[in-house]
Amino acid sequence: MSNTSNASMRIRSLLDENSFVEIGALVTARATDFNMNPKEAASDGVVTGYGLINDKVVYVYSQDASVMGGSVGEMHAKKIVNLYELAMKVGAPVLGLIDSAGLRLQESSDALNAFGEIYRAQSMASGVIPQITAVFGNCGGGLAVLTALSDFTIMEKKASLFVNSPNALEGNYEGKNNTASSDFQSKSSGLCDIVCEEADIYDKLRELVDLLPENNEDNSFGDECSDDLNRLTDDFADCFDDPAVALSRVADDEIFYEIKENYAKEMVTGFIRLNGQTVGAVANRVSLFGEDGKVSEKFEPVLTADGAEKAADFISFCDSFNIPVLSLSNARGFMATLESEKKIARAVSKLTFAFANATVPKVNLITGKTYGSAYVVMNSKALGADLTLALSDASVGMMDSKLAAKIMYAKDEPSVQSEKASEYEALQNSIASAARRGYVDQVIDGSDARRYLIGAFEMLYTKREDHPYKKHGTI
Repeated sequence: MSNTSNASMRIRSLLDENSFVEIGALVTARATDFNMNPKEAASDGVVTGYGLINDKVVYVYSQDASVMGGSVGEMHAKKIVNLYELAMKVGAPVLGLIDSAGLRLQESSDALNAFGEIYRAQSMASGVIPQITAVFGNCGGGLAVLTALSDFTIMEKKASLFVNSPNALEGNYEGKNNTASSDFQSKSSGLCDIVCEEADIYDKLRELVDLLPENNEDNSFGDECSDDLNRLTDDFADCFDDPAVALSRVADDEIFYEIKENYAKEMVTGFIRLNGQTVGAVANRVSLFGEDGKVSEKFEPVLTADGAEKAADFISFCDSFNIPVLSLSNARGFMATLESEKKIARAVSKLTFAFANATVPKVNLITGKTYGSAYVVMNSKALGADLTLALSDASVGMMDSKLAAKIMYAKDEPSVQSEKASEYEALQNSIASAARRGYVDQVIDGSDARRYLIGAFEMLYTKREDHPYKKHGTI
């Protein structure tokens, strides 16, 4: 490598040993205004090249904050764009290690054009090759857009990510609400997918790359499965209220890689492997279990605007890269607040479109009570789910049976309403009723969840589905 800066050391920590090949080590800035000295601009503040992660080719750029603050100028950007062009030709992921002061002010319009060229390269690569950014230091202004254009963003706990600095927001300052912090960006904005210490970032990046295909035409990715394909999941029915736990139970080696775990916690998204095959999972959460196995936080069994958008974006990513989708459904309606009402319809439409538009194998496992339109939009057969499974004590229906009885028999005595509620539950809300109408394909016991899910995705492995020709959807 051209130097021993943090930028270079981060690449060494990330890639397989001795696998990195640097490109453009001699590139320097051309601008000389404001007494800039190109001779001091080693690699123009960014180390670029390619290497291996678990023998998989990846392209990497790492910004060097010791060179002009790692700021993005004309040549800095050209190196990154060149890396994207190579990655697109080869069909390999791009990983960006961010630590930058932002736009290089001394290069003015050249730097602005440079930003635009990076944005365009990312836009063209979207849905073709995976793009992952890791923020180690500062990532402000236009660079924040770069992370948003990526598929996944990992932040070091003390890093800063912002469009406008906290002190530039009217009525705010960093001490009041640090909107640049990893805490804010992971919990409030949802821009950051994972937060961890710098020492753990490399493992998180390697694990994620290992789970993903190299490009959108890579149908051979996967891993050998050493876990028992028929392993029983005896406690599945006891933990489906927290899908992060339930999904780990059915996954190979009980490993669940969660995405955006701090954002919209009522909707869980992430990756598991089933018989070595990567599967994207989206699931409704009612409870959050702590490390002690006890419930630490509870959520209403409803879809929220943030949760719906979180799931929709994740499903779209999976569909772009031919990753099958599994849903665990347990929702009884939509969040009913004034603030939610401002955007819930648009958010749910995005989720509906994402499920209906996806052509990858789609399996829905109904784990709890699913009512009304919330049931429909959570990967129902009506939207195109290929296979619907359900636990034996789950429910599918228009609404809770007691509420239905109160509406239909409003003038009758409570005893009559109670009797009718039981009848409604059996006739309209039971899984048996949904199965008789063909809306549920298999009713299973929780202990058999792993083997049934593996069988379902193996059966759907060669699925082919075409949609009407169109340039793209508008949702």
